[in-house]
This record gives sequence, C-alpha cells and structure tokens, in this order.
Amino acid sequence: MNDNYVEFSRPKVVFLAASVGIIVASMFYIQPIEELLTTSFRVAPSAVAVIAMLTQASYAVGLLLVVPLGDAYNRYRFLQLMEGLSVLSLLLAACAPNAVVFGIAAVAIGLTSVGGQIIIPYVAYLTPIKKQGPILGAMISGMLTGILFARTFSGVIAARWGWQVVYFLAAALNLVLLVLIHYWVPDDPRRLNSRFSYPQLLRTLPRLIREYPYLRGAAVNGFCMFGIANLFWATLSFLLADRFGYGSAVAGSMGLLGVVAIIAAPTIGRLVDRYSPRDNIKCSWWLGVGAYVIFGVFTGNLWLLMLGIVVLDLSTQFSQVTNQAIIQSLSRKTNSRNNSIFMFSYFLGGALGTVIGINAWASFHWWGVTVAAAVFLLIAVLNYYWQGVPRQLGRRVHKG
Repeated sequence: MNDNYVEFSRPKVVFLAASVGIIVASMFYIQPIEELLTTSFRVAPSAVAVIAMLTQASYAVGLLLVVPLGDAYNRYRFLQLMEGLSVLSLLLAACAPNAVVFGIAAVAIGLTSVGGQIIIPYVAYLTPIKKQGPILGAMISGMLTGILFARTFSGVIAARWGWQVVYFLAAALNLVLLVLIHYWVPDDPRRLNSRFSYPQLLRTLPRLIREYPYLRGAAVNGFCMFGIANLFWATLSFLLADRFGYGSAVAGSMGLLGVVAIIAAPTIGRLVDRYSPRDNIKCSWWLGVGAYVIFGVFTGNLWLLMLGIVVLDLSTQFSQVTNQAIIQSLSRKTNSRNNSIFMFSYFLGGALGTVIGINAWASFHWWGVTVAAAVFLLIAVLNYYWQGVPRQLGRRVHKG
C-alpha cells in the first residue's frame, strides 16, 4: 500500500519551518506598537489592549474552528487560501483609518494565523512516524522563532518608519511566502471524499477526545507545561523590578535566551525518535522542576536566573515536541483535528498561566508564583499516571 510519504530535503524542511514562523509572527506585531496605536488612533490604552487580546482570542477560535478543516479539504489549497486571506488582513491593518477598522483587521489576522497549524499536521502526514521527531522539532523551532523575532522586527521598524510600514512589510512577506508555497509545497496526495459537513466535522472533536486517551493526556500535559512557562514570563518584569530595579526593556531582552531552545529543538526531535515518549515527558517535568528550583533559590543572581530561563525553555520544548509526535502518530485521518484539540488546550494553559501568575505575584510575590508552578506540575504528573503516555510511537496509527 502506498502511504504517500514524502522525503523532505533539508532546504525544504527549513523553508516549511520558516513558513510556520512567518505565519504565526503576524499575531505578535501588535505587542511592541500598542503605544503608537494609542497615539495614532487617539484612543485609550485600554482600547488597544482589547484589540491585542482579540487577536489572541481569534487565533484560539481559529485553532478550534478552522484547523479541523484540514482533515476534510485539500491542505495544499487550504493553506494557500489562508495565506491569501492573511495578506488581505495585514493590508487592511496597514490602511486602517481608525481603531474599529484596525480591530476588525486584528481579528482577521488572528484567524488566518492558524496557517502554521495547517502545515504541522500536513508535514506529519507526509512523513513516516519514525522520522517525524526532527521534522516536528524544526516546525516548533520555526514557530517559536517567529514569535521571538516578531516583536523585535515590529518595534524596530515602527520606531523608524511608523507602525503602518510594519504591516505593509508583513503583507509583502506573506505574499512572497504564498507564491513559494504554491511552487514548493507538495500537493495533498489524499483522495478526499469527505462524508462530513462542517458542523459534523466539528461534532467529531468530542468523540476524538473520548476515543484517544493519549490525545487527552497530551492536551493536559501541554496545558500544564505551557502554563508554567507563562507563569514565569507573565511575572518576570515584576521580579526584575523588585530584585534588580530593571525595567520592561530588560525583561523583553530576556526572551532572546529562547534562541537556545530553538536551536535545540531538532536535537530534541531526534531524542523523541530515539527514546520512549514516557522518558521525554518525564524529562520535561524534571527540567521544569529544575528551572523553578533555580528561580526560587537564586532569584538574587541574574546569571543563574538566565540559566533558569534556558532550562525552562528546554522543558517547554521537550513537552511540545514530544506531545506533537504523540498526537500526530494517533491517526493520519484525523491529525488536523487532533492538532486542533492539542493546540487549543496548549494556548488555553498559557492564557491561564498568565492570569494566575499575575494574581499570584500581586498576593504572594515570587513564592506565590512558585507554588502555582508546583500545582501545574503536580497536575501534569497525575495526568501522566491517569491518562497514560505511549511506550513508543506508532502503536495506534490508522492509515488514511
């Protein structure tokens, strides 16, 4: 039986990873320019904050309502459609005459930024299970690189030429990407004769959650591990101001330490292929524990604090790459929907971690944040023994 597997060359893997990064970056251009938008549109800072929040919220909605369509429609064409809509959304943001129009554009940008989550299950579908680890690691690296550098790109360009230029350049970049995707991404080899309408497709999501305990386990683990990461990042600026007297600029520059985890992601992917998913999930726990031990004991030492950030980022990477490998091995027919469920849970955990972190700091300062992280980690451990983690990948693959 022809499984439609594709041998991806190294340049093509790099291109696909960069595509994921470029697409997801569109969501984060707004963060460094909120003050400029406030002045430009003559609105209160709270109004711009709501627009930024709506961008993230629409992305979450897209994960749940748009990404599942990859299981029913040609992913090659679907990806190009989303990229085309992304270009139009970015152009609308660049030309927005007021905050209302910009807000509509921001919602559209969030919805169309899920294109990266179309690429990941598509690449996984085209790759044999035993070779997925490094490629999935590269895709996650691309996503994190896009998030990391989007803020720097936006801040530098907006300061020199204005915020509108940020979105014009982003639209141009995504237009070039659309052309390259058309010529360099393989067509979807599936013979699609979907028996599901769109509402029926969405109604299968609860069934998939019930059917696959490993999907439930990965979703909860991702929720917890991204939650403890956001607990830290949401409160880092408070910690630096309290212990060292530093401002938000230093807190932002700390994010560049994430480059270490980005570089390590393909290596982590190879470890995911070589060792049991159970061992890799446990490794993500212990790295998370180690990071918070460093944060709790050595908060007065900036160099050790930076070391803890690297360890925490590695913990997040181990969890993310391992969980992606698990869910992509469950079923080739439903991997877009599986990815949708996992990523929605993942970002939900991040959002909850942010809210809990800020409130924990306000009430109990750093020890409150540390205790909250311990609770998240405890839930992750209990989930491991309750839902289970496969001993090896590929045990329950349904060809499709």
